[in-house]
Amino acid sequence: MSLAPRVVLVHRTTEYEELVARHGTHGQAAFFLSSRGRDIEEVAERHRRAREALAEVVASVPLTWRQARVERRDLDRFLFAPEDVVVVVGQDGLVANVAKYLTGQPVVGIDTDPGRNPGVLVRHRPRDAGALLASARGGRADELTMVEAVADDTQRLVALNEIYLGTASHQTARYRLGLDEYGGAVEPQASSGVLVGTGTGASGWLRSVWQERGGELPLPGPAEERLLWFVREAWPSPATGTSLVAGSLTASAHLSLTVESDRLIAFGDGMESDAVELVWGQTVRVGVAGVRLRLVS
Repeated sequence: MSLAPRVVLVHRTTEYEELVARHGTHGQAAFFLSSRGRDIEEVAERHRRAREALAEVVASVPLTWRQARVERRDLDRFLFAPEDVVVVVGQDGLVANVAKYLTGQPVVGIDTDPGRNPGVLVRHRPRDAGALLASARGGRADELTMVEAVADDTQRLVALNEIYLGTASHQTARYRLGLDEYGGAVEPQASSGVLVGTGTGASGWLRSVWQERGGELPLPGPAEERLLWFVREAWPSPATGTSLVAGSLTASAHLSLTVESDRLIAFGDGMESDAVELVWGQTVRVGVAGVRLRLVS
C-alpha cells in the first residue's frame, strides 16, 4: 500500500514573536519599541498576516494527505521524504533556506506579505494553495540551478542563491584559488572571502557585488547552468595576487580553493549555522550542482 502524499509546511518565527520572546510580554515589547520611536502595531500586523496565511494554507490541504510542519531553525534536523510536497509560507529567502535539504521534491512558495516581499520565489497567494497542491506532483515547475561545494573529505554543501567561502568573522582569509579554465591557473590570495552564485542569487547578494564591479559579466538566468564568482576585497602583497577576482563557471567547470588559514568555512544562503568547516591544507571545489530546485510556477 502506497502512502498518501505528505505536505511539509515550512515557516519561520515572526519578528513579533521574537520581540515578545526577548522582552517577555506584548506590553514590554511595545514599550521597548516606543522608547525608540517605533510602533509595535506595524510588527504585530505583519505577524497576524503571516499566521492567517499559514492557517489558510493548512485549511486547503486535502483531508487524505499527511501533514508536517518545520520551523526554519529546525530545517537541518528535519528528514524530507521523496513523496513530500513542500509548501513554504513566508519570504523568498525561506525557499532558499529549505532548497539545500531537498532532492527534487516540488516546492510551492506562498507569499505572506505581498508588496513587501519581491515574490521571486514565493510566487503565490494563500488562496491558491489548494489548487497548487492538487497539481504540484505532476504540474509545471521551474527547474532552478543550484551551486555545490564539495570538500576533499567528502563534506558537501548545496545552495540555491550563493555559497560564501571565507572566515566566519568575514576577516582576512588566506587560500590558493584555482580554476579548471585558463590552463588551470592558481593564485595565492588574501581577501574577505569568495562568493559563488546562481541566476536565482543574481537578485540578492551576488547582484550587489556584481553592481559594485561594474556589471561587466552577464548575469545568468535562474535555470541557466552557469555561475558567477567574485573575490571580495582581494589584497595585493608580495605573497598574494589579485589577477583572478571574478568570472563565470559553466556546467562542467569548477573553482577550487585550498585553505591556507587555520580555519575557513563555507555556507550557503545565509545559513551560517549549517556551515562546512575547512582547515589548513584542505581543498574545496565549487561548481554547478547536480540537483535542481523544482519550484511550482
